[in-house]
Amino acid sequence: MSHLTPSRQLPDTDADGSPDADETAVDEPRKDSEPGVQEPVRAGWFGWRRRFPRTARGVWLGTTVLAAVLVYVVLIVPNRLDQMPLQSFFRLPVEGLVLVGVLLLLPPRPRRITAAVLGVFLGLTAVLKCLDMGFRQTLARPFDLVFDWVLLVDAADFLKDSLGRTGEVLAVIGVIALTVAVLVLSALAMLRLANVLARHRRVAARSTLVLGVVWVICFTVGVQAGGVTVATKGYGQYLSNRVRYVQDGLADAAVFEKQLTADAYARTPSDQLLTGLRGKDVMLTFIESYGRVAIDDPKMGPHVDATLRAGDARLKAAGFSARSGWLRSPVTGAGSWLAHSTFLSGLWVKNQQRYRSLTTSDRATLTSYFRKTGAWRTVGIVPGVRKAWPEGKYFGLDHIYDSEHLGYQGPYFSWSPVPDQFSLEAFQRLEHGKKDRDPIMAEIILASSHNPWSPIPRMVDWDDLGDGSVFDGIEKEGTDPAQVWKDSEKVRTEYRRAIEYSVQSLTEWVERYGTDDTVLVFLGDHQPVPTVTGGSTSRDVPVTIVAKDPKVLERIEGWNWTEGLKPADDAPTWGMDRFRDRFLTAYGSQGR
Repeated sequence: MSHLTPSRQLPDTDADGSPDADETAVDEPRKDSEPGVQEPVRAGWFGWRRRFPRTARGVWLGTTVLAAVLVYVVLIVPNRLDQMPLQSFFRLPVEGLVLVGVLLLLPPRPRRITAAVLGVFLGLTAVLKCLDMGFRQTLARPFDLVFDWVLLVDAADFLKDSLGRTGEVLAVIGVIALTVAVLVLSALAMLRLANVLARHRRVAARSTLVLGVVWVICFTVGVQAGGVTVATKGYGQYLSNRVRYVQDGLADAAVFEKQLTADAYARTPSDQLLTGLRGKDVMLTFIESYGRVAIDDPKMGPHVDATLRAGDARLKAAGFSARSGWLRSPVTGAGSWLAHSTFLSGLWVKNQQRYRSLTTSDRATLTSYFRKTGAWRTVGIVPGVRKAWPEGKYFGLDHIYDSEHLGYQGPYFSWSPVPDQFSLEAFQRLEHGKKDRDPIMAEIILASSHNPWSPIPRMVDWDDLGDGSVFDGIEKEGTDPAQVWKDSEKVRTEYRRAIEYSVQSLTEWVERYGTDDTVLVFLGDHQPVPTVTGGSTSRDVPVTIVAKDPKVLERIEGWNWTEGLKPADDAPTWGMDRFRDRFLTAYGSQGR
């Protein structure tokens, strides 16, 4: 009677006492794995490997191939979708040869531990590459390991606004499950490959040596296939770039702290600030995603140009004039708050760390300088804000009207909670239209042109706006974002229509409610996502100043901006951080 437990029983043998051939084929024989060590054949759950040896052999081969493919793809795949031609998947990564060499040199236990750790690390880099792809599609830059984690929370909020609470929860659960699956599968894949290498140590060593020689020759000669280098060390370069990116991010904090203290107007007496605008109502207005592509693109440009020309005619008929130029935004695709703070602070706020440092400092902004004079009531119209916004106090606003305090009772338009036309009408009702008031400086953020641009509102008679219920039918008639985003041309069309709506809302408001003392500064915050820009690297956005009093525009004649709402192609382009000081200079006591 055998005293062995089932898990320790020896395999069935033939008459000569040797293992059954079919059973040996189930798990690869380990002839050269560890000299002198005979490992029993694993029967698998319910002994299925012994019962179905050919199936087991096929599963073994299939999972081994899949493991190798998974590791190979993680090593070879770039971190951007626009650099993945078919040829890029037929390359020889030196990192793969190094991994094989390391695993072959290690004894059994350290080899398994190392393989598991390396597998998890490969999985993490696979997740990071996917984040890079997503960020490049929306922000035209890779994921920042230092500063961008907070943006994942914003992404979840965006999903909630677009898909509802249930959709957000399901999406988050799906992402977490997928991430865990990638890490587990990567670790299992490396363990499987480590075992295979150990079982076929001699063959693996010889093959690695031969491939190493091939890699050196191809790399030295510069062999290419379809325009792609065959011998690559791209994975190592990717890791090196990510490390340098993190180091630069950590060092950037110290650089920005020094910039925060350099303010040419910090000691300027309040009675010398903004003297050229005293008595005026000044509106600093941002149009979401209003980028240069809306004007320059061959397909979108003619439509937007018609809207701008109509706005020009409307304003001229009401006695207003305009001058326009270009600003270069610190961001593209998203990150509106970074652009807003750059424009207002006069500092290049390119990441979340800079934004936090700025909003917890005493650096003065354009809006706070208006407040410092004591000559204006400063207000914010921010329909995109739907939760606590403690940073709002930093910008020097006496009162902030968020989406809950504009009196809107109509539907959301995807992400945007309040149509631009209603936001402007609310500003008129709550502040601008009051009698016997002080001059107003208003920061207004128009959100109807926010991604995903579907559905979008349309203009209605201003007298019919009421509490916003008039938009119920318009929202129901609008496009479905899920359908729109299946076709990039449809996305571009809806983006263009959203920009036209925002510009028309603004120019009609000035025509309807503008006075001799109205001064409007409006600009885009950043370019839209790459789906719309078509891969353009430009970060330019239009900026315009509108006024009825000719003295207002006379003060910026030296800027050489274009007459009208549309800036010329060769109009001056400044960094967005340069606007604050130029504006303060032009309209200060030393200006014209």
